[in-house]
Amino acid sequence: MTRIAAVHGVLPPHRYEQQEITDALASMGMAPAGERGVLDRLSGTAGVRTRRLAMPLECYPALGGFGDANDRFIAAALDLGEEAVRGALAEAELPAADVDFVVSTSITGIAAPSIEARLAGRLGLRSDVRRVPIFGLGCVAGAAGIARLHDYLAGRPDGVALLLSVELCSLTMQRQDASTANLVAGSLFGDGAAAVVAVGSEHPLATGQGSGPHVVATRSHLYPDTEHLLGWDIGDEGFRIVLGAELPDLVQRRLGPEVRAFLADHDLKPQDVTTWICHPGGPKVLDAVRDTLDLPARALELTWRSLAEVGNLSSASVLHILRDTLDLARPLPGSTGLLLAMGPGFCTELVLLRW
Repeated sequence: MTRIAAVHGVLPPHRYEQQEITDALASMGMAPAGERGVLDRLSGTAGVRTRRLAMPLECYPALGGFGDANDRFIAAALDLGEEAVRGALAEAELPAADVDFVVSTSITGIAAPSIEARLAGRLGLRSDVRRVPIFGLGCVAGAAGIARLHDYLAGRPDGVALLLSVELCSLTMQRQDASTANLVAGSLFGDGAAAVVAVGSEHPLATGQGSGPHVVATRSHLYPDTEHLLGWDIGDEGFRIVLGAELPDLVQRRLGPEVRAFLADHDLKPQDVTTWICHPGGPKVLDAVRDTLDLPARALELTWRSLAEVGNLSSASVLHILRDTLDLARPLPGSTGLLLAMGPGFCTELVLLRW
């Protein structure tokens, strides 16, 4: 089985209280006359207390169009991505030259050459490293990225694989869009990055105590006729959020049966899972996850905590929560965990873990 050797999450230095960000968004035009009450209500019910931003808050009004925002994305993504990867490699006690395979993901900016290619020289990655940059998976990509590392390492059991997620959601904000979806996004999403180092079953780090869990199995599920529920409309101004109000209901109806079927294939039931590592899609989505799986009140405690402290970091969020699980609530040896996330498609990704 694949072993997760290290997880390292990083955040930009610019930290703000939720009310500070709400006031700034209103001043930038996201709450025209008569709409400020809606923005305040959504901000107050998002479950978020503080967030980190790629730039100082006062710089956002001067941000130009899509090109300017994307240039700033690349510059900040390189710095945060480098910090995340160096941190993960240091925790795994591995040199960059040992990495055989890299998956990088972001849904909040575009770069060609991709971010991991631009970082290769800085980090000391080998010139023959295999690379798979991913765009389009959105919030599900943290879980899907781990699954793709597992797929690779199944065929390279002595190998080392790296996942890098960089999400700078604040740079996608549509400042003149007062739609409910954009106001929700402005109240919920933050900026951050994370990196995961994983090794195959024959690598020296695959055994022993002190590192992360083994990946037992993974499952992807794409729901038909749900493309309209989550994603981007991409236009001259950049990324405009698509966020369907039906999402919590879809999760409520469909996630429970899917998770139970996946666990049953491994002779498990939800009550056998002692650690739940769930992407923080938002309060209504988290309530739907808990209800459909009949989880105890504290099962998603670290997810709620992450949402409150940094907001929804898109694909990086579930990796930050995995890091928090290892640091703050490390499961007992032999116990079972489930890492899950949801994203555009609409789709889900499940990763069965064992400590």
